[in-house]
Amino acid sequence: MTSDTLAAAISEASACRRCEAVLPLGPRPVFRVSDTARVLIIGQAPGTKVHMTGLPWNDASGDRLRNWLLMDRDLFYDTARIAIVPMGLCYPGRLPNGGDAPPRPECAPLWLDRFTRLMPQVRLTLLVGSYAQRHRLGKGAMTDRVRRFRQLGPAIIPLPHPSWRTTGWERRNPWFAEELLPVLRQAVATALG
Repeated sequence: MTSDTLAAAISEASACRRCEAVLPLGPRPVFRVSDTARVLIIGQAPGTKVHMTGLPWNDASGDRLRNWLLMDRDLFYDTARIAIVPMGLCYPGRLPNGGDAPPRPECAPLWLDRFTRLMPQVRLTLLVGSYAQRHRLGKGAMTDRVRRFRQLGPAIIPLPHPSWRTTGWERRNPWFAEELLPVLRQAVATALG
């Protein structure tokens, strides 16, 4: 029996067509991984702009996430140091209320869990949004999980999704900027060495 490799996982995930019949824009798996990455960012699923460009977090939410991290695009997209794997690798479509549909449920057990096993150098995992948090931490309210960031660290830090909808949440939760963001930035710096 041969052992699994990251190269095999990348090749197979890039070619994945498992959900093709239900994806409104068709499959386009978007992720960035390496066996040297020290930080893993787990998000939800690509939006339409990310689907079109094939670059994760290449939208306003990504700008906001990079601002939270105080990280420029060069470092953020340095695959040797930062891995980015969403819960769903492909754009899942829209909900009737206008928001993005949830990540496809088949995807994370198939790809995220496999990639995670094959990236042994990861020292810090950022769980961005409630879907990533639920997958790793079980059921619970997003605000409660994020508020308990110290209990989960230093290897895991939960974050809200950095969409425009989070602006009001941040105003109601000033501890996020005052307490969590400095710890987040230090944890990333430490993990990257």
